[in-house]
Amino acid sequence: MTGNPEKAPKKIKEKKQSPQERLEAMRYNHMMYGPTEGELKLVPKKIDFGASFLKHPKFQSLITAFKNGTAFKFDVTANSKMFSIDTDGSHISFDGKVIFYSRPLNKYEDNLLVDRASAIQLQSIDAAVHLVFAVLRSFPELGEPQIQYLHHKFYHGAGTLETSANEESNLLIGPYKHNKTHERIRF
Repeated sequence: MTGNPEKAPKKIKEKKQSPQERLEAMRYNHMMYGPTEGELKLVPKKIDFGASFLKHPKFQSLITAFKNGTAFKFDVTANSKMFSIDTDGSHISFDGKVIFYSRPLNKYEDNLLVDRASAIQLQSIDAAVHLVFAVLRSFPELGEPQIQYLHHKFYHGAGTLETSANEESNLLIGPYKHNKTHERIRF
């Protein structure tokens, strides 16, 4: 009993990778085999701007009133704030600020224009952004919307609306067919 107490044998520790070695190994694996399913980057969700308005009956009534040249008004609640959207037949307003308006082109068509100053002021409000895209998408004859929305700003072409706002205050979107009745004078 009085012998030498032997020490327990040491456990051999496995060598852990340093962060630099791990990054180098991942780079090599990605180069040779590509990323694994767990390593794939998350793709941000694409927001379908205007979809919430397009199928709503009040918005459809607004577009019909705009095309017919009549008045229509309704209210939208977003983030516990109430906004009014209305038309008098020649313009579409969001909370009292004119965003879209029309100018006669010929007997059957009008030009749709965007007021840049109002669009720039309202580009931080989600409901206004959805309204802009819903209006643009509700006119199929205009084709693909010329305005994009990225990082809380409207873009037209390569630049933002602010860069070209100094040139003129409105932006021509294109012609659309209206249903306004023209009175014919009969003798």
